Amino acid sequence: MASSASIPAPEAVQVLVSLLADDSSAVRTASMSSLKDIAALNPLLVLESCATVSRGGRRRFGNMAGVFKVMAFGVHALDKDDIDPAFMAKLAKIATAELISSKEFNSDWQRAATSLLVAIGSHLPDLMMEEIFLHLSGTNSALPAMVQILAEFASTDPLQFIPRWKGVLSRILPILGNVRDTQRPIFANAFKCWCQAAWQHSIDSPSHFPLGGDVMSYLNSAFELLLRVWAASRDLKVRVASVEALGQMVGLITRTQLKAALPRLVPTILDLYKKDQEIAFLATCSLHNLLNASLLSETGPPMLDFEDLTLTLSTLLPVVSINNDSKDQSDFSIGLKMYNEVQRCFLTVGLVYPDDLFLFLVTKCRVKEEPLTFGGLCVLKHLLPRLFEAWHSKIPLLVEAVKSLLEEPSLGVRKALSELIVVMASHCYLVGSSGELFIEYLVRHCALTDNNRSDLDILSKRVEMKIRVVTPGELRTVCEKGLLLVTITIPEMEHVLWPFLLRMIIPRSYTGAVATVCRCISELWRHRSYGNDMLSECKTHPDIPTAEELLARLVVLLHDPLAREQLPTQILTVLCLLAPLFPKNVNLFWQDEIPKMKAYVSDTEDLKQDPSCQDTWDDMIINFLAESLDFIQDADWVMSLGNVFAKHYELYTSDDEHAALLHRCLGILLQKVNDRAYVSDKIDLMYKKANIAIPTNRLGLAKAMGLVAASHLDTVLEKLKDILDNVGQSIFQRIMALFSDSFRTEDSDDIHAALALMYGYAAKYAPSTVIEARINALVGTNMLSRLLNVHHPRAKQAVITAIDLLGSAVINAAETGAPFPLKRRDVLLDYILTLMGRDDNDGFADYNELLRTQAIAISACTTLVSVEPKLTVETRNHVLKATLGFFAVPNDPVDVVNPLIENLITLLCAILLTSGEDGRSRAELLLLMLRQIDQFVSSPIEYQRKRGCLAVHEMLLKFRMICVSGHCALGCQGSCAHNKQIDRIILDQLFSISLSLPRPAGSLISSEDIELSYSSLSSLEDVIAILRNDTSIDPSEVFNRILVATLHGCSVALNDKIKQSAEGAIQAVVEFVSRRGRELSEFDISRTTQSLISATVHASDKHLRVETLGAISSLAENTSPSTVFDEVLATAGKDIVSKDISRLRGGWPMQDAFYAFSQHMVLSVTFLEHVMSALSQTPIVKGDAYRVEDSQVDNNIENGNLQAAIFALTAFFRGGGKIGKRAAEQNYASVLSELTLQLGSCHGLANSGQQEPLRNLLTAFQAFCECVGDLEMGKILARDGELSENERWINLIGDIAGCISIKRPKEVQNICLVLTKSLDRPLKYQREAAAAALSEFVRYSGGLGSCLEQMVEVLCRHVSDESSTIPSIHILKYTSQVLGVILALLDDSDESVQLTAVSCLLMILESSPDDAVEPILLNLSVRLRNLQASMNVKMRANSFAAFGALSSYGIGALKDAFVEQVHAALPRLVLHLHDEDAGVRLACRNTLKRVFPLMEIEGLLALLNTQSFLSDHRSDYEDFLRDIAKQFIQHLPSRVDTYMAATVQAFDAPWPAIQANAIYFSSSILSLSDNHHILAIYHAQVFGMLVGDLSRSPDAIVRATCSSALGLLLKSSNTLSWRAVSPDRSDSTSRNHDLESTPNQQIQTET
Repeated sequence: MASSASIPAPEAVQVLVSLLADDSSAVRTASMSSLKDIAALNPLLVLESCATVSRGGRRRFGNMAGVFKVMAFGVHALDKDDIDPAFMAKLAKIATAELISSKEFNSDWQRAATSLLVAIGSHLPDLMMEEIFLHLSGTNSALPAMVQILAEFASTDPLQFIPRWKGVLSRILPILGNVRDTQRPIFANAFKCWCQAAWQHSIDSPSHFPLGGDVMSYLNSAFELLLRVWAASRDLKVRVASVEALGQMVGLITRTQLKAALPRLVPTILDLYKKDQEIAFLATCSLHNLLNASLLSETGPPMLDFEDLTLTLSTLLPVVSINNDSKDQSDFSIGLKMYNEVQRCFLTVGLVYPDDLFLFLVTKCRVKEEPLTFGGLCVLKHLLPRLFEAWHSKIPLLVEAVKSLLEEPSLGVRKALSELIVVMASHCYLVGSSGELFIEYLVRHCALTDNNRSDLDILSKRVEMKIRVVTPGELRTVCEKGLLLVTITIPEMEHVLWPFLLRMIIPRSYTGAVATVCRCISELWRHRSYGNDMLSECKTHPDIPTAEELLARLVVLLHDPLAREQLPTQILTVLCLLAPLFPKNVNLFWQDEIPKMKAYVSDTEDLKQDPSCQDTWDDMIINFLAESLDFIQDADWVMSLGNVFAKHYELYTSDDEHAALLHRCLGILLQKVNDRAYVSDKIDLMYKKANIAIPTNRLGLAKAMGLVAASHLDTVLEKLKDILDNVGQSIFQRIMALFSDSFRTEDSDDIHAALALMYGYAAKYAPSTVIEARINALVGTNMLSRLLNVHHPRAKQAVITAIDLLGSAVINAAETGAPFPLKRRDVLLDYILTLMGRDDNDGFADYNELLRTQAIAISACTTLVSVEPKLTVETRNHVLKATLGFFAVPNDPVDVVNPLIENLITLLCAILLTSGEDGRSRAELLLLMLRQIDQFVSSPIEYQRKRGCLAVHEMLLKFRMICVSGHCALGCQGSCAHNKQIDRIILDQLFSISLSLPRPAGSLISSEDIELSYSSLSSLEDVIAILRNDTSIDPSEVFNRILVATLHGCSVALNDKIKQSAEGAIQAVVEFVSRRGRELSEFDISRTTQSLISATVHASDKHLRVETLGAISSLAENTSPSTVFDEVLATAGKDIVSKDISRLRGGWPMQDAFYAFSQHMVLSVTFLEHVMSALSQTPIVKGDAYRVEDSQVDNNIENGNLQAAIFALTAFFRGGGKIGKRAAEQNYASVLSELTLQLGSCHGLANSGQQEPLRNLLTAFQAFCECVGDLEMGKILARDGELSENERWINLIGDIAGCISIKRPKEVQNICLVLTKSLDRPLKYQREAAAAALSEFVRYSGGLGSCLEQMVEVLCRHVSDESSTIPSIHILKYTSQVLGVILALLDDSDESVQLTAVSCLLMILESSPDDAVEPILLNLSVRLRNLQASMNVKMRANSFAAFGALSSYGIGALKDAFVEQVHAALPRLVLHLHDEDAGVRLACRNTLKRVFPLMEIEGLLALLNTQSFLSDHRSDYEDFLRDIAKQFIQHLPSRVDTYMAATVQAFDAPWPAIQANAIYFSSSILSLSDNHHILAIYHAQVFGMLVGDLSRSPDAIVRATCSSALGLLLKSSNTLSWRAVSPDRSDSTSRNHDLESTPNQQIQTET
């Protein structure tokens, strides 16, 4: 064990003390923590060192606050036996000397000095006080600091202070009168602390409470001074501090003095309520103490009557409503504390005067002053549960008082009243009619919206304080929560709530509360105590709404699917619960239908994205009601429901969308009624209640009339005719029309718009079989024209919509099998076109509304165009003329203009579809319309061009649909008058042109030739006519297209029977592609190639075939060769699949093409590269690809692409001659690499039963060998080529690679580069072939240079390839070679090479076989350990991770040897677990997880799951170091020496973090170890280094860790002897003298 002599503890403490002044806060914190730990063991040593540095004061030591804090802790840690009064006196003088030397106050170091003096006082209070008393003079600038120390001492140690309080007061009181105003708050605060200490002393030691007469005399004197002088000061801070002190003193002074002081003290406190919130809170605390002292005294009766308290209570009431909704958390906290303190004051009064306080509060509630009423209600709410017994007899009075406030307009008062009602309900105060009244009050405010504020809220007068402003939303939320709370948590309220809540559904003013009411009903049903009697009880209450009233109200309120509080869901839930109240048939239907409706509205976010959700939901509601009525099958009940619907019009305003839904609900109900008189009466009522001036209401009325018309069409039409006949006929309207044209126009517009819509929806919903006569009557007379006299845009839109609905009704009738023509359809179109125009007198009309009107009108035109009869030419032209101009409408606003243009294009397409009798007439119409649109297509304005092009595109698509797909050549559909031949009448004019062309003598023209000639000539005629008429078209572009078209169809010309013509055509093609081939698009090249190939196939003359192939070569040379080659290969692939190419007469033309390419000087290399590229991009074997879809697999076998490429290669190598050989030699590496890869693919095919591709590939490979002269490689292929077993074909590839390495060593590097990239291909057989070849090339890697690193890397990746199916013997073959290379590269002098090797090793170790790794396991371990100290971050991380990967092989016979390597690497792993780099930390963490199991120590395994191991925080890591040090000492004592040696070496590591880790780890081991050998060797060494150079390190983390480590070592159980060391005061004095003289000498020297 280390002796005290070997541990320089004093020096260590001095180092730690000096580090208290370090620039780094982390170092200062660590040194202070260690000093506190040491002070707990040897406080005198720490105190002496601190005293030494503190004698120089703040000028010499920069962190006096830290020194004083440590000294305070040390003094507290002293035992009684260690107390040296002289030394304590010296420390006290040091602290006071600092305090009196500064005029500052309340700085950190002064608070620390105060804590030191307080700590001294805890041991030697008299000594401390005597030191303080020396400076308690009125002229001393440190007087406030001394008083503050006494205050702090009293708060810290009341039991020692109070017995000495008399001495303090005797010295303070004489100077109290001369204290300046600026210092008075400090003295007042001291009196507060002293009085609090006295109260605490009386609680802790009531039998020894030394409050004698002298103390009381002093206290009374101080009380009077504070009350009469200081509390009246003009300085607010002085007054506040004085009131705080007086609040603590009132419980200590005599009753007589207190009673005499009350008249002055109470107003003084109340006066502070005029200030800010924090001051008001302090005043409230003092007031509460005063009330306790004066009212709850045990020595006598209350000193204040209730009448004396009224002013105080009146002042407190408004304080309750102080605004505490500040966003500042501190302000909110003060407001809440204030509220609670005020309530405590009222509770104190209530305990003494409960009845008087109740009457006071009730009276204040009735005062028409918001702050008082609000405060009174809040206090009642707070005190009601606490004074329940005392106030029990006051229930009726409280109920009446609350009733009187129900109409109070202030929202704040209503909120407080609502909360009070909920509290009253919890105490069962709500019974009978009054209970229902209060519940109705809550419901009423649940219906509030933010729009109600102007009607309800009267802002309070802000007299003294800012009153809390309550919004309608807050009040609504309080009432909703309160009503739900009453419903769910108070069972006694069930009898009040049910069935009373049903009454709350109907009233109009409670509409906004229906969601909450429905939820409460659902909760009542869920918690019901008397089961099904709930519904039967409804029938016993005559004032409860009937089932018809409930259904009518709730169905209409379903209208808004996005309503707040999930209103639709709540309503549907209640309907399900109340289903037994309705006719029994509907119950089962609702149980099935309502869940579907609830599901639709459940996702409101989804509904918000659907613009049509409102219409869809309204239709669902109407269908729900209709089907419910069908199930009910009770005519009387249905008519009763209709009467209720009629009455409910008064529940909704005319501008409320619910009114529109109510129209529709009544309409669908009337559809189910057979009583015509009843229906007529309700129709009249519906029209009277509708406000047709509002578009939404008007539309709802029209849809309702349509629904009625489905069963009572004639009744509806009679009503509409009566309305139309009486427009403007009433006396009132006539009188108003005399004085106002606007009245007449607006009123007439609304009526006409409504009538038009009602006619339209009547036609839409009425049965198709009966509407023909009605529509004809409406259209055939002038009745409809009377509706056209409208001017307002909305009215125009309504009339146009009505006409649209009429047309739709005709279309629907045709679809249902009852077609009829729409009479006067052209007149209706004219009406629409008139309505969509701008009137002369509406120049200021809304432009957007005009555009909307025009969009609706164009849509209506589309509908009318689509009905029979067909448009006349005049009407069609009229419509086109009126609408085409909209293409020029400006682009803004987009949301209005875009629908307009879309509707216009739809209209044009409809005209094209429905006009014309045959193909010719439609073609003429199309041409006419295109000519009219052309002005917009060629417009300089972009949006006009875009619209025109879009219209042309859509029209051409429609024309193609109706014309091209027809059977007639002219486009007729269905039955056609034309025969299969071309109509002679049309052809005669064009055929005459052909007669002028020269013909060969004696030639005969067949009918087919005539048709072809006509086709060509007519096309040419059209082109010439266009060029003549349109100068904007470039003729060269047109003829370029003609020539392209000629190339596309050149196959016939190239096969002309006359050889000279064919040769001329070939020459023309060659000339064209030579001169203008660059102008051809890829599509044109492809089509031309196909034509030339077709000509080649059909060429019977060998010379012509060669010439045609020359044309193909010329096309490839002058355009895009890849496109030409693709077409040739594709054709070859099709031939291979569909023909027996070996038996084709005259040979296979595609093989001739391959020969031509191979012999071409320019194309040979390009073609060879293209074939190689095609092979490399071809997915082949099913099951051979992990990145290729199954649908793609084997596709290239089926379409012959692979075989075509292989045949092309064979032909190239055998028929290319010298040119082909030169190309093959030039691309030797790429060709051989691709053939090798395809060899793997074809062997994969052979394994699946397809032998043909392998044979063809071997033929191509042999041809390549012959071409380039590699005869030996050809022999290898001939010997083993078709052996498809994995072992054999892998060996074959290895043999080929070995042959190349010997015969062509210069090509090896290029081949390796290609194969290296191929290991990333998606086909596993190709990857395996590449890996097999590379593994063989590795053996000849001497001259590969930098390529070797890349090869090793990709081979490692392939070894880890999960899809690999190569047998393990072959993996072992090249894995061993790769590992050998990696092992050599780990010793390379180039760091980048080493990094690559480590990265590759990390990859390959994941899947390498044991036999490959075990021979070099230890060598790898040693080299990885060396690399773990690299400065390269990636190197460190990968080497640590690779070492962890090696642990998988450290088993069996090698386990012991590998564990030795683990022990050697373990210290570095532990230290780098908190490396500066996160990647290194993660690697070390994972490696430790893998190597710890090999050490077979349970304690180490348990550490792996701890927070300290998994965390990246420094403090957690230090915990881990202590834990693992404990495990090492306990389970591996023989290894600790090695660990310590390695750790001490890390003190010199280049990373400050690792140095710090090593310092703490070594200190943890030494502090926990009891091994004498270890301690003897390392303890003094480490301690000396910590005290020496390491404590002066330039890195803060090292200095901070040194501080922590010194504390750790000194407080360990191994160094107990130093704790008994007492400091030599003489030595310390001399050291102090030296320390003091040194800076003086430095100053003199500098001077």
